[in-house]
Amino acid sequence: MTAATPLPSSTAPHEPPAEAVAPLIRGVAVLEALTEAGGTLSASALERRTGLARSTVDRITATLARMGYVRQAGRDAVLTPHVMELGNAYLAALRLPALLDPYADALADELDESVSLAVADRDGIRFIHQATRRRAMSVSFRIGDLLPAERTAPGPLFAADWAETEWSAWRARRAADPSDAGFPAVPPRVPGTGVGDGFEARADRARADGWALDDQLIEPGLVAVSVPVRDPAGGRVACVASVVSHTSRHTAADLRATLLPRLRTAVAAMETELREAPPPYPGPPPAGLAGWTTASKHELGRDFVESLARGLTVLTAFGEGRSALTLTDVAQATGLARATARRALITYEHLGLVTAEGRTFALTPRVLSLGYPPLSRTTLARLATPRLRALTDRLHEPAALAVLVPGTDPPEIQYIAVATASRVLTVDITVGTRLPAARTSLGRALLAPDEPRGYALADEELESGLRSIAVPVRDRTGRPVAALNVATHAARRTLEECVTELLPELRATATHIQTDLHTASRFTRVPPS
Repeated sequence: MTAATPLPSSTAPHEPPAEAVAPLIRGVAVLEALTEAGGTLSASALERRTGLARSTVDRITATLARMGYVRQAGRDAVLTPHVMELGNAYLAALRLPALLDPYADALADELDESVSLAVADRDGIRFIHQATRRRAMSVSFRIGDLLPAERTAPGPLFAADWAETEWSAWRARRAADPSDAGFPAVPPRVPGTGVGDGFEARADRARADGWALDDQLIEPGLVAVSVPVRDPAGGRVACVASVVSHTSRHTAADLRATLLPRLRTAVAAMETELREAPPPYPGPPPAGLAGWTTASKHELGRDFVESLARGLTVLTAFGEGRSALTLTDVAQATGLARATARRALITYEHLGLVTAEGRTFALTPRVLSLGYPPLSRTTLARLATPRLRALTDRLHEPAALAVLVPGTDPPEIQYIAVATASRVLTVDITVGTRLPAARTSLGRALLAPDEPRGYALADEELESGLRSIAVPVRDRTGRPVAALNVATHAARRTLEECVTELLPELRATATHIQTDLHTASRFTRVPPS
């Protein structure tokens, strides 16, 4: 097959093409089941949700664990931040978040309301950015969440451009799923209540007005106003920007009168950004992936599903400056044989994760269904805790993660994650504890993170007998945002042994936490706790 050869035409979901990769279909089903369940499921629950045999579920989760996409926690499979690289590939290729997120964030700050960006996903919408307010009552949608178009404000704006085939597909979906069970991010729709009815008329109004409202269609109390952001090349709707509130702050009519003008101004600035932004410079594609999967197969044998691992690497071939790739591009980026890459692309087109146009292929918003939503609201403490526990299990010493408390003079640290050791004599500091930064290794690692040695020691300064060693944890810009330490008793380890025995493990764990943080924070904000 040459790069110009098209993939087979779309096949009904229950009839995969003959060349589709069955293990890849099953692996995607497991990732989607974990996503819909909030990120954690037992093997037996995965068996029930996917309809797969237990042995198949075990092999798939073992493969995903080898890839770093899940971790085993007892009987449960748990999604890890590394799986977000799949959604990051789509968001980087889309390019809209990188260009428009700052405008959405600034508007949210100005209005003190939540602001979102959404793209169309067949007859639904999927969020690509959320700038939420930290209130007792606030919007809980996450990046990657899928909502039915008819129950949202962005939906009519996308539907205004639908052809009759798309309207027919929407009517069929409504008839087959009257309670919106296929959209776990929204409350069930009660048939006969009128929720979502009159959608075609709303699409007509949106086409004429250039904006749309959601007046409590998702659930009582939630209101939103939306304006389309149009691509300067062709004028199609690239995404939709929305301001979201609740009726105790604004009515739907109030949103139109007071917030719509400011939203329109922000959207005009977004469209200017799209028009004037220079073309993206393609970043380097991943390398050595095919060789890695082969080595894993040799090591793990039948427990490693190589066709699943190779298929998933195809998604990571896309990214910034690589939004549309030929078959040759994908094969070269991943190191896979052209036939292997082709079968993966055929499978993804069948699953709705890839679309083909002429010689090129592009990711669709559905890639975000592979683990992104439950992890898009993670915290540094949450993603670091499993790493801390593993470190404590290896060293049999307590470990902790702390941050500097803003505005304290003298500076203080606050513990945001801890892992205790099973010892009679151990450190017992709880999450939330605040201590003087200058008297702790954690504080020193944060106050002077660029010391040539790259670590900080505290020797019996906070308490007699307590020794600790710490290293900084840095964000994507290299700025220290937290510090990680291991504590011990002076009778157990000398200062020299703290450096020779504890520091290498500490540094390795900090590197793992940084890698998780960098992946999770590429298109989302990761707060400390």
